[in-house]
Amino acid sequence: MTQNQIQIRQASVDDLDSIAKFNSAMALETEGKILDFNVLHSGVSAVLASRTLGFYLVAQRDDQAVGQLMITTEWSDWRNGYFWWIQSVYVNPEHRRQGVFRALYDQVVWEAGQTGDVCGIRLYVDQDNLSAQQVYNDLGMEHSHYFLYEVEF
Repeated sequence: MTQNQIQIRQASVDDLDSIAKFNSAMALETEGKILDFNVLHSGVSAVLASRTLGFYLVAQRDDQAVGQLMITTEWSDWRNGYFWWIQSVYVNPEHRRQGVFRALYDQVVWEAGQTGDVCGIRLYVDQDNLSAQQVYNDLGMEHSHYFLYEVEF
């Protein structure tokens, strides 16, 4: 493996701490939120323990985790298939603009195509995160006509 080669793999329980740290850093960087680390750690652990909740992909370079994303699913009765939602995207700052997210995204697209029941890939992005929006546009993703509404408990 060359120094710049990016490998994408399914996350395992061995990645729990790095994923939780990445998620914490992402929340602070993108939304100014400080997450309760114990709750976050438990949430990541739950996903790693049960594929029905979702799964993480990890990007690594020289055996070091440099990025990640999580996939969760949404059933579409209209399409009789699943949308895969990309969430918890994070790339270490020193590895940005080096193809890490593209490698993660390409792996998602490939895996989705292998399942036979995925009808699309979606993600949400903070409206002020213009650099991320540009990355998604550059990958061929299109802005949806939906607005996101929520109630938090």
